[in-house]
Amino acid sequence: MANSAEFVAHCLDLLAPLGQVRARRMFGGHGVYLDDLFIALVVDETLYLKADDTSRSQFEQGGCQPFRYRTQDQRTVSLDYRSAPGDAMESPGLMRPWARLAQASALRSAAAKRGPRKSARTGRADRR
Repeated sequence: MANSAEFVAHCLDLLAPLGQVRARRMFGGHGVYLDDLFIALVVDETLYLKADDTSRSQFEQGGCQPFRYRTQDQRTVSLDYRSAPGDAMESPGLMRPWARLAQASALRSAAAKRGPRKSARTGRADRR
């Protein structure tokens, strides 16, 4: 890709068949949203998809590398985002299963942050 803006546009094109996608500049890269759900990062011409305990092994089997960065005090921090496989960067069809993994990971993360739903009737946690 010739520049970062073109690479981000390419990533959005790959993800577009899954829903409404957009990118937002953040931390020297871009955050990628699918239907307002944060599912990926674009940093240094690499697309990193959201992973979690449930999906991590699939990303590892696909050879997907973790997103890592260095802090000001030179510590290395790793986040639960994995590089997209090279072949998935070639077409929306090949990206689809990886993007679905990222979407599912992001949905689980959002649900965990919300906590258990409370019943309107009893006010107690709903055990759905």
